[in-house]
Amino acid sequence: MSGRKIAFLGTGLMGAPMARRLLAAGFPVTVWNRDRSKADPLADDGATLAATAAEAARGASVLFTMLTNGGAVSEVLFGSGVADALEPGAVVIDNSSISPAVAREHAFKLAERGIRHIDAPVSGGVAGAMAGTLAIMAGGDADIIDSVRDVMAPLGRVTRVGPSGTGQLAKLGNQQIVAVTIGAVAEAMLLVEAGGGSREAFRAAIRGGFAESRILDLHGQRMIERNFEPGGTARNQLKDLDTVLAAAQSLSLHLPLTEIVRTEFAEFVENGGGEQDHSGLLQHLEDKNARGKA
Repeated sequence: MSGRKIAFLGTGLMGAPMARRLLAAGFPVTVWNRDRSKADPLADDGATLAATAAEAARGASVLFTMLTNGGAVSEVLFGSGVADALEPGAVVIDNSSISPAVAREHAFKLAERGIRHIDAPVSGGVAGAMAGTLAIMAGGDADIIDSVRDVMAPLGRVTRVGPSGTGQLAKLGNQQIVAVTIGAVAEAMLLVEAGGGSREAFRAAIRGGFAESRILDLHGQRMIERNFEPGGTARNQLKDLDTVLAAAQSLSLHLPLTEIVRTEFAEFVENGGGEQDHSGLLQHLEDKNARGKA
């Protein structure tokens, strides 16, 4: 396996299993996380722990970021010395979900230093990160993406969507579909149950039909079991929908379905559901209907 050094910044819910996949594939990986306790367990998997982000970046030929938002990525890359610590020719692979405009800005600022950049957000959740089956949506020069396909291969399937920023646009499109579908599955379950049917039987009945989806499969089961421990939180879903609508506005687009679902997620988060799984939107819709009957 390639001996080139990898730095991985951000070892939370998604980052930790992704770093483990790289370590299991034989890559030398140095990890850093703002909360050190989330990085420490990776030492048992063979990772080198860094005290600072810049220390992790020093000497790395490929650097991954998996951070909360665009502000966090900007701060780590340009506020904490990471860009200065990287050598010209290094590749930054940003797996965070951020705005396309910020991704393009990062690519431009890094290019000024001779550092290459790919915006490569992922979909597939914690399960996909653990299994190495993530969908990786890459924006950037084809040659740069091709140069690190071997590094990204243990993580999942990489598809180049287009130039810088379009990986983030693809992720936003993915999040639109996820959010609207979660809402549709939840409302359909409410409808069937209100008329005397079983949610579980309803899900089983439509499996394999036109409405089949990963959302119906995984989140539909969560709704039946009422298991809303987060894979992806409602707060992050709302953040993504806000970014979708900001991008749509910049492109002079009106997305009415996304706007409606965004309103429901905003109310769910405002009412205390922010740290629940986004499939927990079901509870918000249940509560809304209960209030309507009161």
